[in-house]
Amino acid sequence: MSRDLSSMLNEWPYEPGAINARIVEGDDGTPRIQIRVDLGILQMFPTGRPDGQSPHGFPSLLEYYEAQLDGTEGEEDGGGSEKFALAPEDCRLLREEAVQYYHRYLALLALEDFEGVVRDTTRNLRVLDMCAAHAETEGDRSVLEQFRPYILMLRARAMASQAIKDNEPKAAVVALDQGLEALRQYFANAGQPQMFDASAEADMLRGMRESLVPKLPVSQQSELRARLASAIESENYELAAILRDELKMLGVTAAPLPAGKSEKTEHKKD
Repeated sequence: MSRDLSSMLNEWPYEPGAINARIVEGDDGTPRIQIRVDLGILQMFPTGRPDGQSPHGFPSLLEYYEAQLDGTEGEEDGGGSEKFALAPEDCRLLREEAVQYYHRYLALLALEDFEGVVRDTTRNLRVLDMCAAHAETEGDRSVLEQFRPYILMLRARAMASQAIKDNEPKAAVVALDQGLEALRQYFANAGQPQMFDASAEADMLRGMRESLVPKLPVSQQSELRARLASAIESENYELAAILRDELKMLGVTAAPLPAGKSEKTEHKKD
């Protein structure tokens, strides 16, 4: 059997600018995910670690280190988790493993396996959290943080897409709102709250949300009106302003806030 891949590559041409993914049956009868890249084809398992390996007998390196961390937290002196540390080599291996999951969740997104995308993005967020909390060096603690906004966005997008697939537009809006709030919190924690409005990830989620609002059921309008009335009654004018804006997005005219409260809330939001 020839080792030349030319016939396989010619049969599946590379398309620049697109995520070219497909599912094929492996020689063992179980499915494999393939991605066409410019110089060849990447192949992965659809679940577990993408390369099918079980490092140290665990499903992934992340789960191996999580098990170690759980073991230290059970120590009698109560300070075990503080003693747990990831050496630079540990962090390098975790990053390399995370790249495998990155390739897979991009493929799963193209294949519209949104639950798989949520699973793998949630998993990679755990990698970021572990390195941020337990890496020995500052560089290893911070290097992955630049990817957090993108992962948060993709996770929220996948959750919303699955809700749309299930004909649940309200749940999709909730998922997008949660994603936007997670992004807002990220930039606030990073000391750059002003970056939230300029964020491409936030723009993506806002655009998706705006396209969904007209699809919300009429009952959603009644619910928003009731929440607005309750917020005004309890003098929670910041929440009331947000709910009023949501009603406007639905094309519904909402009662104005008490005199002076709208302006005060807008200044507070700025």
